[in-house]
Amino acid sequence: MSIAALITWVITAGVGFFMLIRWATHGGLRRVPGAETHLPPVRVFSHFGLAAAGLVVWIIYLITGSTMLAWIAFADLVLVAIIGLVMVMQWAKDGRAAMAAAAARATAGANAGTAPADAGGVDLAEQHIPRPPVVLHGIFAVSTVILVLLTALGVGAG
Repeated sequence: MSIAALITWVITAGVGFFMLIRWATHGGLRRVPGAETHLPPVRVFSHFGLAAAGLVVWIIYLITGSTMLAWIAFADLVLVAIIGLVMVMQWAKDGRAAMAAAAARATAGANAGTAPADAGGVDLAEQHIPRPPVVLHGIFAVSTVILVLLTALGVGAG
């Protein structure tokens, strides 16, 4: 089970790194004209850094077998998951707002020939992250948390 946790953690990290690169290259890190972000870089990099540090702790756990390290990795993952949940909630909220603004522009454009100025139009860096990687990241993240918890509890050890 501990190796399965390692595999899911590495997959989660890979998908997360892809999302980090998408966010960063579309204006998440630096001010790009017409682009903004609602995800503060400190939150994004805290999530990334804590996840990477936890993965290192997990690898050391695999080498040493210290149950204390398994529990430290689990506690780390809980914090990472909370930060990730906050970010995905913001991402989803902004996505719904963007879709509503696009619908308003389409309706106004069809009725009057022009879009209203207040219908949106801000290009958020995080909205350049496609839905499938976000869902995949979440599924593997939840799997990792469960596998790490079960390993720390000693389930499946033998």
